Amino acid sequence: MATITLQQVEKRFGDHYAVQPMDLTIDDGQFVALLGPSGCGKTTTLRMISGLESVTSGDIHFDDRNVTWLHPSERDIAFVFQFFALYSHMTARANVAFPLQAEGIPRDQIKQRVDQVAQMLKIEHLLNSRPGSLSGGDRQRVALARALVRRPAAFLMDEPLGALDAEFRDTMRAEIKKLMIDQHATTVYVTHDQIEAMAMGDQIVVMSAAVVQQVGTPHEVYHDPANLFVARFIGSPGMNLMTGEYHDGAVRFGGDSQLTVPPDWRPALDQQLNGSREIVVGFRPEAVCVDESGEIGSTVYATDLYGGYTMLHLEVAPDAIIHGRAGREIHYAIGEPHRFNLDPQMVRFFDPATELALHKEPTP
Repeated sequence: MATITLQQVEKRFGDHYAVQPMDLTIDDGQFVALLGPSGCGKTTTLRMISGLESVTSGDIHFDDRNVTWLHPSERDIAFVFQFFALYSHMTARANVAFPLQAEGIPRDQIKQRVDQVAQMLKIEHLLNSRPGSLSGGDRQRVALARALVRRPAAFLMDEPLGALDAEFRDTMRAEIKKLMIDQHATTVYVTHDQIEAMAMGDQIVVMSAAVVQQVGTPHEVYHDPANLFVARFIGSPGMNLMTGEYHDGAVRFGGDSQLTVPPDWRPALDQQLNGSREIVVGFRPEAVCVDESGEIGSTVYATDLYGGYTMLHLEVAPDAIIHGRAGREIHYAIGEPHRFNLDPQMVRFFDPATELALHKEPTP
Protein backbone atom coordinates (compact mmCIF):
# COMPACT_ATOMS: atom_id res chain seq x y z
CA MET A 1 0.00 0.00 0.00
CA ALA A 2 1.03 3.61 -0.53
CA THR A 3 1.38 6.87 1.37
CA ILE A 4 -0.63 9.53 -0.49
CA THR A 5 0.57 13.13 -0.33
CA LEU A 6 -1.27 16.17 -1.65
CA GLN A 7 0.83 19.34 -1.92
CA GLN A 8 -1.07 22.60 -2.49
CA VAL A 9 -3.61 20.73 -4.64
CA GLU A 10 -6.46 22.87 -5.90
CA LYS A 11 -9.30 22.70 -8.42
CA ARG A 12 -10.89 25.70 -10.08
CA PHE A 13 -13.60 26.04 -12.67
CA GLY A 14 -12.97 29.53 -14.01
CA ASP A 15 -12.95 31.81 -10.97
CA HIS A 16 -14.85 29.30 -8.85
CA TYR A 17 -12.94 27.08 -6.41
CA ALA A 18 -14.14 23.49 -6.15
CA VAL A 19 -11.18 22.79 -3.83
CA GLN A 20 -8.99 25.52 -2.42
CA PRO A 21 -5.24 24.77 -2.06
CA MET A 22 -4.84 21.90 0.38
CA ASP A 23 -1.98 19.92 1.91
CA LEU A 24 -2.82 16.42 3.10
CA THR A 25 -0.85 13.28 3.94
CA ILE A 26 -2.57 9.89 4.12
CA ASP A 27 -0.17 7.40 5.67
CA ASP A 28 0.39 3.87 4.46
CA GLY A 29 -2.45 1.68 5.73
CA GLN A 30 -4.47 4.60 7.09
CA PHE A 31 -8.25 4.93 6.71
CA VAL A 32 -9.07 8.61 6.04
CA ALA A 33 -12.64 9.88 5.74
CA LEU A 34 -13.35 13.01 3.69
CA LEU A 35 -16.42 14.46 5.39
CA GLY A 36 -18.62 17.44 4.62
CA PRO A 37 -21.92 18.63 3.19
CA SER A 38 -22.82 18.42 -0.50
CA GLY A 39 -20.70 20.69 -2.66
CA CYS A 40 -17.85 21.04 -0.17
CA GLY A 41 -15.20 19.53 -2.49
CA LYS A 42 -14.74 16.08 -0.94
CA THR A 43 -15.66 14.07 -4.06
CA THR A 44 -13.61 16.40 -6.28
CA THR A 45 -10.62 15.75 -3.99
CA LEU A 46 -11.14 11.99 -4.30
CA ARG A 47 -11.43 12.25 -8.08
CA MET A 48 -8.18 14.25 -8.26
CA ILE A 49 -6.42 11.54 -6.23
CA SER A 50 -7.78 8.91 -8.62
CA GLY A 51 -6.95 10.86 -11.80
CA LEU A 52 -10.57 11.07 -12.91
CA GLU A 53 -10.33 14.85 -12.37
CA SER A 54 -7.27 16.88 -13.31
CA VAL A 55 -5.76 19.30 -10.80
CA THR A 56 -5.59 23.02 -11.54
CA SER A 57 -2.29 23.20 -9.67
CA GLY A 58 -0.36 21.27 -7.05
CA ASP A 59 1.17 17.80 -6.87
CA ILE A 60 -0.07 14.36 -5.86
CA HIS A 61 2.42 11.67 -4.81
CA PHE A 62 1.98 7.97 -4.12
CA ASP A 63 5.02 7.29 -1.94
CA ASP A 64 7.88 8.97 -3.88
CA ARG A 65 6.11 8.71 -7.25
CA ASN A 66 4.54 11.85 -8.71
CA VAL A 67 1.20 10.74 -10.18
CA THR A 68 -0.29 14.21 -10.72
CA TRP A 69 -0.67 13.82 -14.48
CA LEU A 70 -0.84 10.05 -14.78
CA HIS A 71 -3.92 8.35 -16.21
CA PRO A 72 -6.06 6.52 -13.59
CA SER A 73 -4.99 3.18 -15.04
CA GLU A 74 -1.36 4.04 -14.22
CA ARG A 75 -1.98 4.93 -10.55
CA ASP A 76 -2.65 1.43 -9.21
CA ILE A 77 -5.87 2.38 -7.40
CA ALA A 78 -9.22 0.63 -6.89
CA PHE A 79 -12.37 2.75 -6.94
CA VAL A 80 -15.65 1.77 -5.25
CA PHE A 81 -18.61 3.86 -6.40
CA GLN A 82 -21.88 4.65 -4.63
CA PHE A 83 -24.00 2.91 -7.27
CA PHE A 84 -22.13 -0.39 -7.61
CA ALA A 85 -21.25 -0.01 -11.36
CA LEU A 86 -21.46 -3.75 -11.96
CA TYR A 87 -21.78 -5.29 -15.42
CA SER A 88 -25.37 -6.56 -15.49
CA HIS A 89 -24.75 -9.19 -18.22
CA MET A 90 -21.94 -10.84 -16.23
CA THR A 91 -22.13 -13.12 -13.22
CA ALA A 92 -20.73 -11.94 -9.91
CA ARG A 93 -17.65 -14.09 -10.49
CA ALA A 94 -17.04 -12.50 -13.89
CA ASN A 95 -17.48 -9.01 -12.42
CA VAL A 96 -14.91 -9.71 -9.69
CA ALA A 97 -12.48 -11.30 -12.14
CA PHE A 98 -12.75 -8.58 -14.79
CA PRO A 99 -9.95 -6.23 -13.56
CA LEU A 100 -7.54 -9.17 -13.30
CA GLN A 101 -8.42 -10.31 -16.82
CA ALA A 102 -7.79 -6.77 -18.06
CA GLU A 103 -4.29 -6.96 -16.54
CA GLY A 104 -3.61 -10.27 -18.29
CA ILE A 105 -3.29 -12.31 -15.08
CA PRO A 106 -3.18 -16.09 -15.76
CA ARG A 107 -6.51 -17.87 -15.46
CA ASP A 108 -5.53 -20.12 -12.54
CA GLN A 109 -4.31 -17.12 -10.50
CA ILE A 110 -7.53 -15.26 -11.27
CA LYS A 111 -9.62 -18.15 -9.97
CA GLN A 112 -7.49 -18.42 -6.83
CA ARG A 113 -7.72 -14.69 -6.04
CA VAL A 114 -11.45 -14.48 -6.79
CA ASP A 115 -12.10 -17.46 -4.50
CA GLN A 116 -9.97 -15.89 -1.75
CA VAL A 117 -11.77 -12.54 -1.80
CA ALA A 118 -15.17 -14.22 -2.11
CA GLN A 119 -14.43 -16.26 1.01
CA MET A 120 -13.26 -13.12 2.80
CA LEU A 121 -16.51 -11.29 1.98
CA LYS A 122 -18.69 -14.40 2.39
CA ILE A 123 -20.13 -14.20 -1.12
CA GLU A 124 -19.12 -17.66 -2.40
CA HIS A 125 -22.79 -18.59 -2.84
CA LEU A 126 -23.39 -15.51 -5.00
CA LEU A 127 -20.64 -15.99 -7.57
CA ASN A 128 -22.86 -17.60 -10.20
CA SER A 129 -25.66 -15.02 -9.86
CA ARG A 130 -26.13 -11.92 -11.97
CA PRO A 131 -26.30 -8.48 -10.28
CA GLY A 132 -29.99 -8.03 -11.09
CA SER A 133 -30.95 -10.93 -8.84
CA LEU A 134 -28.93 -9.67 -5.84
CA SER A 135 -29.93 -7.39 -2.97
CA GLY A 136 -28.29 -3.98 -2.56
CA GLY A 137 -26.04 -5.25 0.21
CA ASP A 138 -24.91 -8.27 -1.84
CA ARG A 139 -24.21 -6.10 -4.88
CA GLN A 140 -22.08 -3.81 -2.73
CA ARG A 141 -20.14 -6.84 -1.48
CA VAL A 142 -19.50 -7.87 -5.09
CA ALA A 143 -18.33 -4.33 -5.91
CA LEU A 144 -15.98 -4.44 -2.91
CA ALA A 145 -14.68 -7.84 -3.99
CA ARG A 146 -13.90 -6.46 -7.44
CA ALA A 147 -11.81 -3.72 -5.79
CA LEU A 148 -10.11 -5.97 -3.22
CA VAL A 149 -9.11 -8.63 -5.72
CA ARG A 150 -6.64 -6.23 -7.35
CA ARG A 151 -4.50 -5.53 -4.25
CA PRO A 152 -3.89 -1.93 -5.34
CA ALA A 153 -1.76 0.82 -3.80
CA ALA A 154 -4.89 2.54 -2.49
CA PHE A 155 -8.65 2.09 -2.20
CA LEU A 156 -10.82 5.08 -3.04
CA MET A 157 -14.48 4.90 -2.01
CA ASP A 158 -17.13 7.46 -2.96
CA GLU A 159 -20.08 7.09 -0.54
CA PRO A 160 -20.25 3.33 -1.14
CA LEU A 161 -23.00 2.82 1.46
CA GLY A 162 -25.21 5.72 0.45
CA ALA A 163 -27.63 3.56 -1.56
CA LEU A 164 -28.15 0.99 1.21
CA ASP A 165 -30.82 0.97 3.88
CA ALA A 166 -29.92 1.58 7.53
CA GLU A 167 -29.52 -2.10 8.51
CA PHE A 168 -27.18 -2.87 5.61
CA ARG A 169 -25.19 0.32 6.23
CA ASP A 170 -24.47 -0.68 9.83
CA THR A 171 -23.36 -4.15 8.75
CA MET A 172 -21.27 -3.00 5.80
CA ARG A 173 -19.65 -0.20 7.81
CA ALA A 174 -18.16 -2.74 10.20
CA GLU A 175 -17.22 -5.13 7.38
CA ILE A 176 -15.42 -2.48 5.31
CA LYS A 177 -13.44 -1.23 8.29
CA LYS A 178 -12.42 -4.75 9.30
CA LEU A 179 -11.42 -5.59 5.73
CA MET A 180 -9.27 -2.50 5.39
CA ILE A 181 -7.53 -3.25 8.70
CA ASP A 182 -6.93 -6.88 7.71
CA GLN A 183 -5.54 -5.79 4.33
CA HIS A 184 -3.51 -2.92 5.85
CA ALA A 185 -5.11 -0.91 3.07
CA THR A 186 -4.57 2.79 2.44
CA THR A 187 -8.16 3.99 2.09
CA VAL A 188 -9.74 7.33 1.21
CA TYR A 189 -13.45 7.27 1.96
CA VAL A 190 -15.89 10.05 1.00
CA THR A 191 -19.07 10.48 3.05
CA HIS A 192 -21.52 13.17 4.13
CA ASP A 193 -22.55 11.02 7.12
CA GLN A 194 -20.58 12.15 10.17
CA ILE A 195 -21.56 9.02 12.14
CA GLU A 196 -20.04 6.91 9.36
CA ALA A 197 -16.86 9.00 9.36
CA MET A 198 -16.55 8.84 13.16
CA ALA A 199 -17.05 5.07 13.20
CA MET A 200 -14.64 4.22 10.39
CA GLY A 201 -11.94 6.85 10.04
CA ASP A 202 -8.48 6.80 11.60
CA GLN A 203 -8.38 10.44 10.51
CA ILE A 204 -11.24 12.71 9.42
CA VAL A 205 -10.81 15.56 6.96
CA VAL A 206 -13.72 17.95 7.56
CA MET A 207 -14.45 20.14 4.52
CA SER A 208 -16.82 23.02 3.86
CA ALA A 209 -17.08 25.53 1.00
CA ALA A 210 -14.03 24.00 -0.78
CA VAL A 211 -11.82 24.50 2.31
CA VAL A 212 -10.37 21.95 4.74
CA GLN A 213 -11.74 23.02 8.13
CA GLN A 214 -9.94 20.46 10.30
CA VAL A 215 -7.90 17.26 10.04
CA GLY A 216 -7.89 15.07 13.13
CA THR A 217 -8.84 11.83 14.78
CA PRO A 218 -12.53 11.21 15.54
CA HIS A 219 -11.78 12.11 19.17
CA GLU A 220 -10.16 15.41 18.16
CA VAL A 221 -12.87 16.63 15.79
CA TYR A 222 -15.59 15.66 18.28
CA HIS A 223 -14.09 16.97 21.51
CA ASP A 224 -11.83 19.74 20.17
CA PRO A 225 -13.42 21.22 17.03
CA ALA A 226 -11.23 23.79 15.29
CA ASN A 227 -14.08 26.22 14.60
CA LEU A 228 -17.82 26.73 14.88
CA PHE A 229 -18.54 24.91 11.61
CA VAL A 230 -16.89 21.70 12.83
CA ALA A 231 -18.57 22.10 16.23
CA ARG A 232 -22.01 22.29 14.61
CA PHE A 233 -21.40 19.66 11.92
CA ILE A 234 -19.86 16.89 14.01
CA GLY A 235 -22.18 15.10 16.40
CA SER A 236 -25.82 14.11 16.37
CA PRO A 237 -26.96 16.58 17.51
CA GLY A 238 -24.06 18.95 17.01
CA MET A 239 -22.26 20.81 19.77
CA ASN A 240 -24.40 23.18 21.85
CA LEU A 241 -23.30 26.79 21.37
CA MET A 242 -24.27 29.62 23.73
CA THR A 243 -23.11 33.23 23.37
CA GLY A 244 -22.39 35.22 26.50
CA GLU A 245 -20.22 37.94 28.04
CA TYR A 246 -16.95 36.97 29.71
CA HIS A 247 -15.98 38.98 32.78
CA ASP A 248 -14.13 38.24 36.02
CA GLY A 249 -13.81 34.50 35.42
CA ALA A 250 -17.41 33.85 34.42
CA VAL A 251 -19.53 33.88 31.25
CA ARG A 252 -22.93 35.52 31.80
CA PHE A 253 -25.78 34.50 29.50
CA GLY A 254 -28.47 36.85 30.80
CA GLY A 255 -30.91 36.57 33.65
CA ASP A 256 -29.51 34.44 36.46
CA SER A 257 -27.59 32.06 34.15
CA GLN A 258 -23.82 31.99 34.03
CA LEU A 259 -20.89 29.62 33.66
CA THR A 260 -17.97 29.78 36.07
CA VAL A 261 -14.94 29.37 33.80
CA PRO A 262 -12.53 26.64 34.95
CA PRO A 263 -9.41 28.28 36.46
CA ASP A 264 -7.07 26.67 33.91
CA TRP A 265 -8.97 28.41 31.08
CA ARG A 266 -8.99 31.95 32.50
CA PRO A 267 -5.46 33.09 31.48
CA ALA A 268 -6.06 31.87 27.92
CA LEU A 269 -9.39 33.69 27.62
CA ASP A 270 -7.97 36.90 29.06
CA GLN A 271 -5.15 36.84 26.51
CA GLN A 272 -6.94 35.57 23.38
CA LEU A 273 -10.13 37.63 23.47
CA ASN A 274 -8.06 40.78 22.78
CA GLY A 275 -10.31 43.09 24.77
CA SER A 276 -13.59 41.74 23.40
CA ARG A 277 -15.78 40.30 26.09
CA GLU A 278 -18.24 38.37 23.90
CA ILE A 279 -17.57 34.65 23.73
CA VAL A 280 -19.21 31.47 22.48
CA VAL A 281 -19.35 28.53 24.89
CA GLY A 282 -19.53 25.08 23.31
CA PHE A 283 -20.42 21.79 24.97
CA ARG A 284 -21.70 18.37 23.94
CA PRO A 285 -25.03 16.97 25.21
CA GLU A 286 -23.22 14.58 27.55
CA ALA A 287 -21.62 17.57 29.32
CA VAL A 288 -25.04 18.66 30.66
CA CYS A 289 -25.65 17.68 34.29
CA VAL A 290 -29.19 18.41 35.51
CA ASP A 291 -28.85 19.91 38.99
CA GLU A 292 -31.53 22.06 40.62
CA SER A 293 -28.79 24.20 42.17
CA GLY A 294 -27.03 24.51 38.81
CA GLU A 295 -25.70 27.73 37.30
CA ILE A 296 -27.82 27.75 34.12
CA GLY A 297 -31.59 27.96 34.05
CA SER A 298 -33.87 26.39 31.42
CA THR A 299 -37.29 24.93 30.73
CA VAL A 300 -37.99 21.58 29.07
CA TYR A 301 -38.94 22.19 25.42
CA ALA A 302 -39.15 18.52 24.34
CA THR A 303 -37.80 15.10 25.23
CA ASP A 304 -36.74 12.10 23.12
CA LEU A 305 -36.32 8.64 24.64
CA TYR A 306 -33.52 6.70 22.93
CA GLY A 307 -33.81 3.57 25.07
CA GLY A 308 -30.56 3.87 26.97
CA TYR A 309 -30.94 7.59 27.69
CA THR A 310 -33.26 10.56 27.30
CA MET A 311 -32.31 13.49 25.08
CA LEU A 312 -33.54 16.71 26.66
CA HIS A 313 -34.25 19.77 24.52
CA LEU A 314 -33.90 22.67 26.94
CA GLU A 315 -34.90 26.26 26.22
CA VAL A 316 -32.33 28.53 27.85
CA ALA A 317 -33.66 31.72 26.23
CA PRO A 318 -36.44 32.53 23.74
CA ASP A 319 -35.70 30.54 20.55
CA ALA A 320 -32.44 29.22 22.06
CA ILE A 321 -32.52 25.43 22.52
CA ILE A 322 -29.69 23.27 23.83
CA HIS A 323 -29.53 19.48 24.02
CA GLY A 324 -28.58 17.42 27.05
CA ARG A 325 -28.39 13.72 27.83
CA ALA A 326 -30.15 12.47 30.94
CA GLY A 327 -31.09 9.13 32.48
CA ARG A 328 -33.91 7.19 30.85
CA GLU A 329 -35.64 6.47 34.15
CA ILE A 330 -36.56 10.09 34.99
CA HIS A 331 -39.63 11.77 33.46
CA TYR A 332 -39.25 15.39 32.37
CA ALA A 333 -42.51 17.24 31.74
CA ILE A 334 -42.76 19.75 28.90
CA GLY A 335 -42.50 23.30 30.25
CA GLU A 336 -40.97 22.14 33.53
CA PRO A 337 -38.12 24.38 34.79
CA HIS A 338 -34.74 22.77 35.36
CA ARG A 339 -31.27 24.06 36.11
CA PHE A 340 -28.05 22.41 35.03
CA ASN A 341 -24.28 22.58 35.31
CA LEU A 342 -21.66 21.71 32.71
CA ASP A 343 -18.82 19.24 33.06
CA PRO A 344 -15.83 21.65 33.15
CA GLN A 345 -13.61 19.16 31.30
CA MET A 346 -15.98 19.15 28.31
CA VAL A 347 -16.47 22.91 27.85
CA ARG A 348 -14.86 24.63 24.85
CA PHE A 349 -14.66 28.32 23.93
CA PHE A 350 -14.80 30.11 20.57
CA ASP A 351 -14.14 33.66 19.37
CA PRO A 352 -17.45 34.87 17.82
CA ALA A 353 -15.60 37.25 15.48
CA THR A 354 -13.27 34.70 13.85
CA GLU A 355 -15.38 31.60 14.70
CA LEU A 356 -12.11 29.87 15.65
CA ALA A 357 -11.62 27.78 18.78
CA LEU A 358 -9.71 29.35 21.64
CA HIS A 359 -6.97 27.21 23.13
CA LYS A 360 -6.04 26.60 26.71
CA GLU A 361 -2.55 27.67 27.66
CA PRO A 362 -0.27 24.63 27.98
CA THR A 363 0.49 23.56 31.54
CA PRO A 364 4.09 24.54 32.47
